[in-house]
Amino acid sequence: MSDSTDAPATPAHDPQALAGLAAEIAQQAATRILELRAQGVAVAASKSSAVDIVTAADQESERFIVAAIQAARPDDGILGEEGTGITGTSGITWVIDPIDGTVNYLYDLPAYAVSIAATVTDAAAFADGRRAIAGAVCNPRTDELFVAWQGGGATRNGEPITITGQEDLAVSLVATGFGYTVERRIEQAAMVSRLLPKARDIRRIGSAAYDLCLLAAGRLDAYFERGLQPWDYAAGVLIAREAGARLLGRDDATPPGEPFLVAGAPNLVAELRDVVLGGE
Repeated sequence: MSDSTDAPATPAHDPQALAGLAAEIAQQAATRILELRAQGVAVAASKSSAVDIVTAADQESERFIVAAIQAARPDDGILGEEGTGITGTSGITWVIDPIDGTVNYLYDLPAYAVSIAATVTDAAAFADGRRAIAGAVCNPRTDELFVAWQGGGATRNGEPITITGQEDLAVSLVATGFGYTVERRIEQAAMVSRLLPKARDIRRIGSAAYDLCLLAAGRLDAYFERGLQPWDYAAGVLIAREAGARLLGRDDATPPGEPFLVAGAPNLVAELRDVVLGGE
């Protein structure tokens, strides 16, 4: 993989231009991880537990994305899942997940994606203190590119997308995800047990970024998860929000993010939150 890109410099805070850059780099990185997958997967390390893996492709993809962003926008900050932490001076920090859905990637299941978001500081918006103003998520196995920028709507392969708008939990298809520690999985199992009798069905697809894009595209009615990190959701929540979704945290005083995040139709998310948290 090359360590640079021919992507042009973009205006400092133009969300549409930033989205274009994110889309270009995400597509390039997605193409490369697909090529690497065909060569076989090497597990390079583990993180929170032995089953929370990092592949060599995760690391190579992050190196490429970082180099591409720095070539186009050298003054920006970067936060990457695989350890990149660069402080910028422009007011923009790129939050990147080089492969969201690494276990799917390991098993060659077609639900993994490259996620790239340009964020600004906003302590009230999300638990990590950042808000995405542009983002792209690219799934190379399904040949899908989801893109959004602040105020610009959301698209899939260039076509506008929107949420289903389903507001009845009883007939809603709800996605979630599970962490990798025993303690977190016990909490998440309790959430699922509370929801399952009250919803149409539950899906566990294995990539938060892709889940949020499926919500945006109307293939899921809602999504929730506890324990997400900024790189898991930064681009996806913008795409979902621009497609009409509402996002909530664990209570009205807590912004969405790592403690809890729920997304869906505006009149569905509060009920879904109440059910899955069960009065916590």
